[in-house]
Amino acid sequence: QVQLVESGGGLVQAGGSLRLSCAASGFTFSSYSMSWVRQAPGKGLEWVSFIGASGGITDYVNSVAGRFTISRDNAKNTLYLQLDRVKAEDTAVYYCAKGGSNWIHAAVDYWGKGTLVTVSS
Repeated sequence: QVQLVESGGGLVQAGGSLRLSCAASGFTFSSYSMSWVRQAPGKGLEWVSFIGASGGITDYVNSVAGRFTISRDNAKNTLYLQLDRVKAEDTAVYYCAKGGSNWIHAAVDYWGKGTLVTVSS
C-alpha cells in the first residue's frame, strides 16, 4: 500500500526558511519520479517542483525557481523541499505526489495528505 506522509509545515516569517519532508512507503521509491504540489487558500493546485527517479533532474515553476530546492534520499525513501526566502504568496498546503514512472513529468498516481505552510508578513 502506497503511503506518502508529509511533515515540516508550519508558520514562518517572510524571508525565512523551512524544510518539508515526505516519507514514502509501499513502493520502490528509487524507481519513480516525485513532485511537490501546493494549493493556496481559495485557489487551485499548482505544481511547484519535480524530480526524476535518481534525483539528477529537477524542474521548478518560475515563481519558486531560485528560492526552493527539491531533493530526495533514495536510501531513506524520503523526498524534501527546501523553502528559502519565502513570501506571503507561498502560503499553501503542500502535497507530496508520486509519479507513475521514472519520467520527471509522469502523471501523478498517489498523493499525500499535505502539510500547511503559512508565511507571515
